[in-house]
Amino acid sequence: MMNATRTQITGRIFRKMWQERTLASMANFVTDSIKDAVKSSILEEASRPDSKLWSAADSDGQTKPYADLKSDKETITMKNSLMTGYNHVNSPISPARLLMLHDPLDEWYLDSKPSGLSAPPLKPESDPFLLSKDDMKTLSQSIRSDLIGSDHPVLSKAAAYFFEEGQDGGKKVRPMMVLLLSRAMKIHTKQNSVVRPDLFQAQRRLAEISEMIHTASLFHDDVIDGADTRRGAPAVHKVFGNKMAILAGDYLLARASIFLARLRDVEVVETMSTIIEHLVRGEVMQMKGSDVGATENERMIQYLRKNFYKTASLMANSCKSAAILGGYNDSIVGAAYRYGKHLGIAFQLVDDVLDYEGSASTMGKPALSDLNAGLATAPILFAAEMYPEQLIPLIERKFKYQGDVDVAVDYVKKSGAMKRTKDLAQVHVEIAIESIAELGPSIYKEALVQLAHKVVDRTR
Repeated sequence: MMNATRTQITGRIFRKMWQERTLASMANFVTDSIKDAVKSSILEEASRPDSKLWSAADSDGQTKPYADLKSDKETITMKNSLMTGYNHVNSPISPARLLMLHDPLDEWYLDSKPSGLSAPPLKPESDPFLLSKDDMKTLSQSIRSDLIGSDHPVLSKAAAYFFEEGQDGGKKVRPMMVLLLSRAMKIHTKQNSVVRPDLFQAQRRLAEISEMIHTASLFHDDVIDGADTRRGAPAVHKVFGNKMAILAGDYLLARASIFLARLRDVEVVETMSTIIEHLVRGEVMQMKGSDVGATENERMIQYLRKNFYKTASLMANSCKSAAILGGYNDSIVGAAYRYGKHLGIAFQLVDDVLDYEGSASTMGKPALSDLNAGLATAPILFAAEMYPEQLIPLIERKFKYQGDVDVAVDYVKKSGAMKRTKDLAQVHVEIAIESIAELGPSIYKEALVQLAHKVVDRTR
């Protein structure tokens, strides 16, 4: 009797174990399936310009002044109240300027041709790198000593990784733009106008904040992309691990936010905060890739929008913020924004070319890193217009089959896509230069023109 009972108990135990394993196996299967479905759904929704995930933002990511109002009557009431000084909780700091400078991101100049404008003769006194040499030399030191502070030694070391001597070899184009533009705009300060006594110190701090936001985005990007190197050195996550690299990036953004608030200009805080939203939107668009079945033109526009979010927005809104700090009129603020925007677009287009033409020694990262990461950039998208049957399948599967990258490179070379990419970069450089034409004459304005030309002529 006891043996029978033991047998029954043992049988029940084995059945229970089998059921639990079966359920666990099914749960894992269901969980993975659900995860993939949810991830795909979120990426699909978040990459749409009109996504509800960005419900209070326009397609360019800027806050809608009246996004939460349900009727025309409410909108009119809100506009009237704003004009009389009442600020709704979801209204932007400067609705009038937001409406005036609204950028719908609907013009990319894909059909434009460069005019052939060449750089004026370079004079030592207007060389952007010589003019900015002292500022750039002390920038990393200032960030290390004044802006990065942590009681945790590993976190502090990781956050300061690209600001340490010998590791701060980045181009520093963003802070250079901000400081040169700050000095070039000074000529437009009106007599008897109220100007903050620490204006240039505030603009310099803005330049430092811009570089911190950029560096934080590199920490995150390298983890997402699995990059091994950055600026010719091991990527942060290769030295400190993925978790610490992400935390260091978050920490840099947090510290940047603190010092941004200390500038005590709420419109600048709003403008610079938009950059962080744009970085996230751009990364989501890059993860998703272009839509299957999209036309060549749709792919190119989606790619350029992604470039604006990931690269040009930081330059555009940092330049715009420097003008806001100076209290300049809307015309000057708009000129600063457009200079940064179009130079940023050109900068990324040249980066795309250098991914094909550069090397690890000049670029600080392996050649063809974008293609090997499954990313379709301007050269391959232009080539696909000429060879759609051969290249679109590779683009849609993100070059994951063996030999895809080599095939793509061959078609890029024989399609003339590299020249088309360089030409488009030149078009945007010319628009950037035209944008600051209204600035008064100065060596700093000349330096901004030279900097724009150097962006398209660079080899690293």
